[in-house]
Amino acid sequence: MSRALLSHVLHRPPHFAYTCLRRSGVGARGVLASGIHPLRRLNCSAVEAVPGPTEEASAPPARKKRVVSGVQPTGLVHLGNYLGAIKNWVALQDLYETFFFIVDLHAITLPYEAPLLSKATRSTAAIYLACGVDSSKASIFVQSHVRAHVELMWLLSSSTPIGWLNRMIQFKEKSRKAGDENVGVALLTYPVLMASDILLYQSDLVPVGEDQTQHLELTREIAERVNNLYGGRKWKKLGGRGGLLFKVPEALIPPAGARVMSLTDGLSKMSKSAPSDQSRINLLDPKDVIANKIKRCKTDSFPGMEFDNPERPECRNLLSIYQIITGKTKEEVVSECQHMNWGAFKTNLTEALIDHLQPIQVRYEEIMSDPAYLDNVLLEGAGKAAEIADITLNNVYQAMGFLRR
Repeated sequence: MSRALLSHVLHRPPHFAYTCLRRSGVGARGVLASGIHPLRRLNCSAVEAVPGPTEEASAPPARKKRVVSGVQPTGLVHLGNYLGAIKNWVALQDLYETFFFIVDLHAITLPYEAPLLSKATRSTAAIYLACGVDSSKASIFVQSHVRAHVELMWLLSSSTPIGWLNRMIQFKEKSRKAGDENVGVALLTYPVLMASDILLYQSDLVPVGEDQTQHLELTREIAERVNNLYGGRKWKKLGGRGGLLFKVPEALIPPAGARVMSLTDGLSKMSKSAPSDQSRINLLDPKDVIANKIKRCKTDSFPGMEFDNPERPECRNLLSIYQIITGKTKEEVVSECQHMNWGAFKTNLTEALIDHLQPIQVRYEEIMSDPAYLDNVLLEGAGKAAEIADITLNNVYQAMGFLRR
């Protein structure tokens, strides 16, 4: 979730041990005095444990762990969204129970063009499918189509101290850029909506980039606080099953190189909000536009190509993009490119990008030309998501003492 929400795949040892870390320093109303505890990070390439031959045959199969993620329908989906998130979802959908949604509610936290929102939402969903996300394996839906997201956000807001939100780095940065007159309350409170997005589905794992870990830490903090305030015996006394209301999710960290940087500044993340379109490769950019952007992208005056020179962030970024797009190992890329000049390398990178993106662009146009198919995918996905989300929401209403509907 760049807020979005997160993120990238197949070489980690088996089984994730789920842990719900407890804190010390719990106050009278369950205030967690020790602050947000560190995340235990899990590599995005992990696979589910397979029962061994010595385990009893009668034991029911363990359910797949659950992963949720999403992308905002603001601006155009670019290479950073694709390599940092969507491309990895294609692998994750075979390993986990997955929920991938378009986070349209998050798209209104800053000024936006209302007539464009629905169109951008449909376009983003079509890109998910064009990139290989399979609706028979993953639930694909629009965030606002599952009403429980907003309802749970309000319930969580009542237990989230304002001081926790004031600490959020992205709020400080974006409010400073936008100015007080253009900043709505939603920009401050959207991390609570993000927590709702995750906790509704009892998520085990959340793909996140390095710049998103603070949001997941807050989600974990809120989950633990609400579990302490309303779960366990307190919930059971109100007629519930007792125990935890929410799973406390773990971070699923993308593989190395998945964080794509700007074409104009190798130290800044590729972003939809950057004022210059030259800073990013959009997934739907035509061939000539891609070629022109790579031709004009920032380079340096060092000889050859290398990954690990800290004085060459642009070189590292472009080599990483080439590595991921071609599917080659780092060693193979080094062997191929280390003695190239910038002109030769940019030619190779341009050709690789065009070859990789063209099938996605063709498939995207096919999907957008069949609106009934896209509508059905989103309807089915929202239905599957709502089945799980409503159970969580009803449990929270019950535990918090609301009159049963």
